[in-house]
Amino acid sequence: MTTHRAPESLAAPTRPVTAALLLSVLAGAGWIAGMIYTMADWTL
Repeated sequence: MTTHRAPESLAAPTRPVTAALLLSVLAGAGWIAGMIYTMADWTL
């Protein structure tokens, strides 16, 4: 006879997802800052 297993919690992978989102936001902000710096330096 089979036993009923409770479904695994979906809250478990939130920490890696949050870390990945934070790193991607930081990388995007750095890229944008680099582009602004490049464009500002280019015109001088």
